[in-house]
Formats: sequence, structure tokens, C-alpha cells
Amino acid sequence: MFEIILATYNNHKAKEFSEIFGNKIKIKTLKEINFNEKIIENGNSFIENSLIKCKTVYNKIKKPVIADDSGIAVNVLNGKPGIHSARYGNKKFTDEERYLYLLSKLKKADDLTAAFVCALTLYINPNRVYIIQEETRGLITFDPKGKNGFGYDPIFYLPEFSKTAAQLSNKEKNQISHRGKAAKRMKIIIENIN
Repeated sequence: MFEIILATYNNHKAKEFSEIFGNKIKIKTLKEINFNEKIIENGNSFIENSLIKCKTVYNKIKKPVIADDSGIAVNVLNGKPGIHSARYGNKKFTDEERYLYLLSKLKKADDLTAAFVCALTLYINPNRVYIIQEETRGLITFDPKGKNGFGYDPIFYLPEFSKTAAQLSNKEKNQISHRGKAAKRMKIIIENIN
């Protein structure tokens, strides 16, 4: 069994990856390995931030690390909140306060197209690094719905499902989500590592 450290304390994210990777790939979170160093995400892109997370953890433990950086990019806001999605508006906002803040910026917008973006980096060692970036396109809705999800999911509408991301089942979400798409492609890479 291939063991990878997932550079997150987020159990929801760890569960998503475990469901996609299956039982041939063992994932441990930073909490499980008692990692408590601060990771300073000061990159200018999703890819840079996912790489920073991997390098910071790898330099401490010298084991394979996987990290993602993801967020929502709204076209009319020139890709914002983007890499700042998790702290958009105010670091202390709840998920709901944060998406309501985003909606307040879009009141006069005639283009509500957006994408969830995920950059996923697998850092085996400094000479073996794999990076995948994926997206899921949708529309921002002013009618939040759904409880299955977090972040901006309740306001991210997927026309092909006639649902928001927060209304999808875990199985549906893993099929079409930005993180699900990237994880499925990365799973193939991991299964072929020797």
C-alpha cells in the first residue's frame, strides 16, 4: 500500500481524497502525523501554493506529500476570489458570511459564470513532482441551496444537474468536482509509481 501525507488538517478534504483513491493508497493528514509547523501560502497561483505546502511538509518528514490548493474564480471579478477564496472578505467569516460577501460584489453583474479550480501536487521527492490542475464550470446563484458541502458550494449552480454543488451527493460531486477530477487523474499516476 502506497502511503501519502495529505497536507491538510481538513477532515472533509481527507475523506474526499480517500473515497476517490480507494484502499490501495493510504492517506494521513497533518494532524495524524502531529505536524504543527506553520505553512505560509504566499504563492501567486493555485499551483504555487500547492507546491509550497508539499515542500514545507516534505522538508520536515521526507516522505511523499500531496497537497491541493483550490478556490472559486468568478469571471466578472477577473478570477477573484481565486487563491484568496478561503479568506475572502475577512479571515473570521463563516462559510455563509463569505459567500454572502461574494454575492454582494455581484449584485450588478450580468455575467455570473465561474469555475471551481483545483491544483493538485504530488511531491515524491525534489526530483519527482507531479502537478495537475482541473476545473468545474458553473454559475453563481443568488438562491443558496443545499447542505452537502462547504465553502461556496451552496451558491455554485451546475446547469447539467439543475442543482448547486451543495445539493449533490458525495458520489455525484466526486465525479464532476474540480478536486474529484484532479484526484482521479492523480490516482492513475500514483498507481503507476515504482
